[in-house]
Amino acid sequence: MRTPRIRTRLTAPTATRANAIPALAWWIWALGLAAAASRTTNPLLLALVLTTAGYVVAARRTDAPWSRSYGAFLKLGLAVLLLRLAFSVLLGSPIPGTHTLLTLPEVPLPDWAQGIRLGGRVTAEQLVFAAYDGAKLATLLVCVGAANALANPTRLLKSLPAALYEAGVAVVVAMTFAPNLVSDVARLRAARRLRGRSTGGVRAVLQIGLPVLEGALERSVAVAASMDARGYGRTARVPVAVRRLTALLTLGGLLGVCAGTYGLLSAEGAGYGLPVLLLGLGGALAGLWLGGRRSVRTHYRPDRWGVRAWLVAGSGAAVAACLVLASAQAPEDLRPGVVPLVVPAFPLWPAAAILLGLLPAFVTPVPEEQEQ
Repeated sequence: MRTPRIRTRLTAPTATRANAIPALAWWIWALGLAAAASRTTNPLLLALVLTTAGYVVAARRTDAPWSRSYGAFLKLGLAVLLLRLAFSVLLGSPIPGTHTLLTLPEVPLPDWAQGIRLGGRVTAEQLVFAAYDGAKLATLLVCVGAANALANPTRLLKSLPAALYEAGVAVVVAMTFAPNLVSDVARLRAARRLRGRSTGGVRAVLQIGLPVLEGALERSVAVAASMDARGYGRTARVPVAVRRLTALLTLGGLLGVCAGTYGLLSAEGAGYGLPVLLLGLGGALAGLWLGGRRSVRTHYRPDRWGVRAWLVAGSGAAVAACLVLASAQAPEDLRPGVVPLVVPAFPLWPAAAILLGLLPAFVTPVPEEQEQ
């Protein structure tokens, strides 16, 4: 029996190992959508970003374990939104409002806690503001979940500089750990339902959590043994002077990048911001290049960036650039006001720019259907 899925073929070929989209391209696309979502609190545009990310995931994700984590990120985003609303109701908000919805009993606090209140008047303005803010954060989480569902985390290692290989291994192992936990929980819940047992309640959670924890520990021991057998963590001998120069260039370059970015964002540092940023970026890249001399690994079947990979990455970058431009030209459309309450507008050209993020659903290789 085949599971119903969205499959947009057009001229896209069937996915194979040879034409697989690099994981970095998927992450650039997802981070571009996330950057676009960070520039707006308009719920209509945020819903369009969510729809775009969800359509691409439904059209191009595979049956790999990491691709099942998208639903968990959706639930996490919803939980963040509800938590933001609950905090606004219980702790109040600095947003003034005239439309009172309810009044909770207010708890008196000492003088040193001025500016904080528990309970009190709850207005429609503060709830709408909290909903806008929570929806933006939830959209950011869902965009990260889309990258996790589409990008193979192990192939992401090939895109890292050699100097960051050890740190990249740790990050990729951590990223792979969460989807495996999600699949383990789903498998155990299905087994309990087949046995006629309940899957809800504290007792069921505890009975499911113990096998999940045991499986995670066994998996971590197996991963550690396999990595040690393959020589992970072994480095070449590098002179002390080179190591010190590498640390100096990397640290100084990162500080330069921070100072240059601050200069570009502030009005006073517009003159020196760009030169300092470029100088710091050059120093950081030189440090990473020198640090790569410690790595003794070789590249096996490296990812190739074809036209489709560049289209995927470019579509995400284009969405981010268009929303940054729109936020500078028409900020009132991207950040609707709440005092007074107004109906959010639907800006046409920013919405059309977000739709550019649908391009991967039409140009990337189509995963093969697998029988369940």
